[in-house]
Amino acid sequence: MTNTQDGAARSAPSGTTEVGTHGALAAAKAEWEERTLQKVLSRFPERRPRFEASSTPSERVYTPLDVADSDYLQDIGFPGAYPFTRGVQPTMYRGRLWTMRQYAGFGTAQETNDRFQHLIRNGQTGLSTAFDLPTQTGYDSDDPMSVGEVGQVGVAIDSLADMETLFAGIPLDEISTSMTINAPAAMLVAMYIVTAEKQGHAPSVIMGTAQNDVLKEYVARGTYIFPPAQSVRLAANLISYCARETPKFNSISVSGYHIREAGSTAAQEIAFAFANAIAYVEECRRQGADIDDVAPRISWIFNTHNHFFEEVAKYRALRRMWARLMRERFGAKQPSSWMLRTHTQTGGSTLTAQQPLNNIARAAIQALAAVVGGVQSLALSCYDEALALPTEQAQQIALRTQQIIAHESGAADTVDPIAGSYYVESMTNQLETEAQKIMDRVEDIGGAVAAIESGYMQSEIQEASVRHQREVESGERVIVGVNEYVDENEDVHPIFRPNLEVANAQLQRLAKLRAGRDGAVVEAALTRLRAAARDDTNLMEPIMEAVRTYATLGEMCGVLREEWGEYVPPTAV
Repeated sequence: MTNTQDGAARSAPSGTTEVGTHGALAAAKAEWEERTLQKVLSRFPERRPRFEASSTPSERVYTPLDVADSDYLQDIGFPGAYPFTRGVQPTMYRGRLWTMRQYAGFGTAQETNDRFQHLIRNGQTGLSTAFDLPTQTGYDSDDPMSVGEVGQVGVAIDSLADMETLFAGIPLDEISTSMTINAPAAMLVAMYIVTAEKQGHAPSVIMGTAQNDVLKEYVARGTYIFPPAQSVRLAANLISYCARETPKFNSISVSGYHIREAGSTAAQEIAFAFANAIAYVEECRRQGADIDDVAPRISWIFNTHNHFFEEVAKYRALRRMWARLMRERFGAKQPSSWMLRTHTQTGGSTLTAQQPLNNIARAAIQALAAVVGGVQSLALSCYDEALALPTEQAQQIALRTQQIIAHESGAADTVDPIAGSYYVESMTNQLETEAQKIMDRVEDIGGAVAAIESGYMQSEIQEASVRHQREVESGERVIVGVNEYVDENEDVHPIFRPNLEVANAQLQRLAKLRAGRDGAVVEAALTRLRAAARDDTNLMEPIMEAVRTYATLGEMCGVLREEWGEYVPPTAV
């Protein structure tokens, strides 16, 4: 039954009951299908036998019958109020626009600093840092494992010295920074905190986010180092430390993004990301943290794909599910603990190497869906990223796309503008139901770590990915420029090419650092880190100490590799 704000039942029109109204509507729909619809279908069949988003079917038409079980106050409510379906702030973008944060990072710290400065001059309001593969996997640039990868898909960061260069001239008390770093997140955040201190800023004022979500690496991306249990411990150490020392910094950004990039459905993206988050929360509680100290600094990154309405519904379902999970399962008392605040990047896997300029339209549609869905921070995958790292022109177009949506589209003028759509409300409910079923299955297995170690998450994502690819190859799912509307005479598109000499410059810089530091002080700090790794001590203090001595990332991760070992996935056995 529909309720008014004060809880009193609203009178149904013309004295009918709500059941009677729905009965009349069902009868009217059946009559329309028989008399109007069938006549058209007999002459003009629909284009496909079924229409669906990533995991939920799209019906021909939606009516109040499809949302008859929803209670407005309990399920939808008002923006800035539990369950936050309509947004985490009462005024949303009418008060402040989302943070525009394009992803950037390549070569040396100095080259990436130059790109950061360019983006800031063009109106970007937050930074997002890409790290190269050696950094992501805890190797120094001069390690044999790093050959051919230094500075190629992100910036090379070997020590505090590189972090100082990366943010030179960028006031870390004024601008927030997102760092896409996972297995060695504790070390990179320590470098960031010390860099801010060297700029004269207290840790309490710095803003930003570290991804620090290593569980999804085992599922979707592969830049893990240590076994899952030890990785969760290290992630929770960072979360607990930052809750105490850097209250404005989000010490984890749980990622549905990479799960979706690996081929999952939207429902799987929600469910597996939430299952991973539950594992981190439970480990923080085991280490003694209070839920209301930890939960407000949990942030998120999700993916936005091409089905506009499913993506809008996804963000609404995410907020509602998280609010209920935090309040009902974990007993969080503070409203800030119930809010799901998310960064979003448009879908990299949806970009095509064929006719790459079409990706500008794809990213614009995806970005608009994210905004209508109510995200807090946004980055667009640039149109040329299917080919190489983005050019400056591509990044500027991506940023201008966000600015056009913000200032010209009207999407930022009202809160949750598609609320009340029978289609969107129904899809929101469907996604919540489907995601909850998957989460229940993970719980039955024993939680996220057990589901990863058993291969359950990986196999479910792989199955969804294969199904999608088969639909593309059969032509059932049209990808413009790939399996339809192909241009056989397409010109080669100019792309960004990293400087291949970057490795030599980085190796020289690293050699100079090693020669100039106090080796005995470094070794003593690493010895203390080793001792802490052998018990249940929070590792952040010894990591901070090692960072201040200019110990390298590879040296710190090397100590933990020796103590904890490296993870070998089940498929590699």
